[in-house]
Amino acid sequence: MDISDELLFFFSGLGAFNGFLLAAYFGIWARPKSRSNIFLGLFLFILSVRVTKSIFYYFIPDLGYLYLQIGLTACFLIGPFIYFYFASIAHPEDGSKPKWQLHLAILTPIILLINFLVPFGSHIDLWDPYIVRGIYATWTGYSIAAIYKVKDIFPKIVDRENKIDKFDFWLLTIWIGNTLILLAYMFRGIGSYILGALLFSFLYYILFILLVFRFQKVPYNIAQRQKYGRRKIDNADVLINRLETLMEAEKLYRNPLLKLQDLASKLNILPHTLSQLLNENMDKGFSQFLNEYRINEACDIIKMNNDLGYEAIGYEVGYNSKSTFYKAFNKITGTTPAKFKTQNLS
Repeated sequence: MDISDELLFFFSGLGAFNGFLLAAYFGIWARPKSRSNIFLGLFLFILSVRVTKSIFYYFIPDLGYLYLQIGLTACFLIGPFIYFYFASIAHPEDGSKPKWQLHLAILTPIILLINFLVPFGSHIDLWDPYIVRGIYATWTGYSIAAIYKVKDIFPKIVDRENKIDKFDFWLLTIWIGNTLILLAYMFRGIGSYILGALLFSFLYYILFILLVFRFQKVPYNIAQRQKYGRRKIDNADVLINRLETLMEAEKLYRNPLLKLQDLASKLNILPHTLSQLLNENMDKGFSQFLNEYRINEACDIIKMNNDLGYEAIGYEVGYNSKSTFYKAFNKITGTTPAKFKTQNLS
């Protein structure tokens, strides 16, 4: 290799190596531990595997088929993991989403069957272009779904009053970097094959700079935007008024399946903005917020002294089980429904 190739190998290889380190940081050492950090670590790890394969293939054209197959197979999971990361950002308090287990349960058998039934070495014509196209289509589809999860970021780009913040910039940087790398590989016939690796190195250094200088060594959970170093909500009073009016008018709390993202969508704000509003401005989490509305209505129903049983009252105000209703009632009022009725009707 001449000096230019040596520099090219150095910078692209250093980016891939550091990508593995950053992946390990988010997946293993980042605190506080969160599902989103783990998915971000997995995304960076899989992307680093793909980039490493590209680097070796560029400088060693006769690289073994097994290594080529591993690199291409990794592309199957880049899209899903960036989607899981963005989805876990959009649903920070909903443990059931994203349904990553279902996605992996479908993708994993497909990946294994392709690798064992049609290995790259003996089915090159099948891999390129057909399987490769399927891989990039999967990567593209999940990437589009990922940015859709945080689509409310885009109005902030042109909104002077509600400006884009550090965390929004972080998400956009990851997504744009992912998209550029994807395009570099999809159109590798137009440009240089090593372009994807160089873009990954560039993405790594941008993320590293953001971590060190903008996020102050990440003293808060990137997934949930906890209190430290975060800008306050400027129009909190207006949002609280809209929130309370919405809850009173539509009685959304009666829906036992109501989720944080559903309520945020009604308010036309991001779920993490609603979570921040509840925690920092109303000093309560989403579950407590719902329970207070439900139990307050339950108390009103009990005071009416009608013929509804306590279990029926619980279902009426949004609980899907008797035990959950009794537990929440006791936590809010400090007593049981029966004792509350006795105290208020005596």
